[in-house]
Amino acid sequence: MPTSDPRALATAGGYKLQPAGYTWDAIRAPIVIGNRALQILGHRSGAVLEDPSGRSMYWFVPPGTAASWALCDTSALGRGVTVVVPPKRKTLPPGPYWRICPSDGALLTNAGGLLAALQDALAAAVGLREPGGR
Repeated sequence: MPTSDPRALATAGGYKLQPAGYTWDAIRAPIVIGNRALQILGHRSGAVLEDPSGRSMYWFVPPGTAASWALCDTSALGRGVTVVVPPKRKTLPPGPYWRICPSDGALLTNAGGLLAALQDALAAAVGLREPGGR
C-alpha cells in the first residue's frame, strides 16, 4: 500500500515492497466500495489486500491493466509504483493484511470481472441499484 514511509513498514514484520507492472498491476478501491465488490465477485476474486490506515482494498490484475483503467473512486497502479505486501498468511490488522490470501494460481483477479463488480458496487453506493443487480 502506498504509505507515508513504505520503506520503514517494509523492514518490519515481514512486509515487502513489490513493484507493480511486471507480474501484476493493482487496483485500489475505498474499503466501502471494495467490500461490496468483494461480495459481488465471491469466489471469482483473486487475492485481496486491505490497508486499514489508508482505508483501501487492493486487487491484483494482469500487468498492463493499469494503462487503460478508468473508473472513478479507484486507482490503477502499474509500472513505477511499489506496493507494500504483507507476509503470505497475515490476515489481521494492524497494518496491511490479506482479506483473501494469495494461493497457487489465485493471485490475479480477472480485470473485466473486477471492473463490473466495482461499477455495480459504486452504483449501489450512490443508490442507483442493488449490489450485483442490473
